[in-house]
Amino acid sequence: MSTEKEKRNRKDNSELFKWDGNPSLGQMLPLAAQHVLAAVVGCVTPAILVANAANNAGGNVNMGLLIQVSLVFAALSTFLQLFGNKIHLGSGLPVIIGVSFAYVPTMTAIAAQAQNVDTILGAMVIGGIVAIIVGLSIKQIRKVFPPLVIGTVIFAIGLSLYTTAINYMAGNPSNTYEVIVEEQGKTAALVFGSWQNWLVAFITLGIVVALNHYGKGLFKLASILIGLVCGYVVALCFGMVDFSALSSAGWFQIPKPFEFGMRFEISAIIPLAILFLVNSIQAMGDFSATTSGGMDRLPTDKELNGGIIGYGISNIVSSCFGCPPTATFSQNVGIVGSTKVVARKVFAMAAGILLVAGMIPKFSALLRTIPQCVLGGAVASVFASIAMTGIKLLVTEKLTFRNTTVAGLSIAIGMGVSLSDGCLNQMTQSIHSALHMSMSLENFQSIINNTFASSPVVLATIFAVLLNLALPKDKPETE
Repeated sequence: MSTEKEKRNRKDNSELFKWDGNPSLGQMLPLAAQHVLAAVVGCVTPAILVANAANNAGGNVNMGLLIQVSLVFAALSTFLQLFGNKIHLGSGLPVIIGVSFAYVPTMTAIAAQAQNVDTILGAMVIGGIVAIIVGLSIKQIRKVFPPLVIGTVIFAIGLSLYTTAINYMAGNPSNTYEVIVEEQGKTAALVFGSWQNWLVAFITLGIVVALNHYGKGLFKLASILIGLVCGYVVALCFGMVDFSALSSAGWFQIPKPFEFGMRFEISAIIPLAILFLVNSIQAMGDFSATTSGGMDRLPTDKELNGGIIGYGISNIVSSCFGCPPTATFSQNVGIVGSTKVVARKVFAMAAGILLVAGMIPKFSALLRTIPQCVLGGAVASVFASIAMTGIKLLVTEKLTFRNTTVAGLSIAIGMGVSLSDGCLNQMTQSIHSALHMSMSLENFQSIINNTFASSPVVLATIFAVLLNLALPKDKPETE
């Protein structure tokens, strides 16, 4: 009897697993909502960090407006990826686009130096052009990115997100957050690393894991959303939820072009152009993780071509309105891999919710009331699935001594450099002296560190490509 019920549930939900499926509103809403909740922090947090960096240096960046345009253009960029493939300006794959954490260290350094975000926006235009060039030459570039290299990149992406998950689970490590706690007289439940944070995070994580393994139908598919709701209720009991942002937020707001201005400076263009190149390649990994996790195949050249060109164009357009750089969201890629839901209508609904949140500040303010520990508990399993997707791709290649050297050494260098603070400083000082650079040593070191040492993904990608090209190929086995 239970077997027949399971078959009926699978049949009822079958439209969710088709790209052009037509699921019901009741099926789509919880699944779209969990994509929104997984993405909203990624859209909001970089804007807050960049605005704080500029304002702490003496600037006057409108943080609320920066958050709104981040949500609006995350939605519009997602729509372009979902439907733009008909005109070769999108991948036509189930992805969510949002403001990328990969750019945050570089952006905060630039914003603090310029006391504004206008130089970031100018550099985004050049970076978007770099991405378009990568997209147009994808057939040639793809030859140097076989499953071995892509799997290594995806594995590095997953590993790089673990620190984020743990920091979320512990609360929020930023000094700004702790100052707010003191000013508002909140309880110790909000202090970074408190037992209350860990308890709420593990309750949320436990519910997500339990539903993933024991839940049926939509309870399993919407496990992250249900875990978030339950964790939110527990956080309310501990007094962790702050609704003050709701009272200060407006009801309706439309982004205006060039509200933040735009300026072109070489010191901002170089590091962001490099990051756009690397993130274009990383997008190949995310697109591959999406199709391999949700569709049991690798993306076609046409999908990669349109996806990366759309990525470049959407960043050029969004820069005119003040949105920080966007990219494919790995946490949402992980949701696709864990739920196998690929129906385009689900992702279109998620983009629509993000668009509404961007137009109605009070709605986005409500989403921002979700405590960090709740989000950390919900996304920890998602980040883990990203890393495992990379391992799955790696094992599609034979794990010979050569292949394990390529993957293992690339991950070791990428993770090692990103975790070793200041390990590149002496080298950059020597280069700076030898070349008699006009740029100050501090700025040069900041650019190098923010580009190559802020995330393991950059160096892991570079070394995986170089090692795969340089090491001799394995000889074919003879029967």
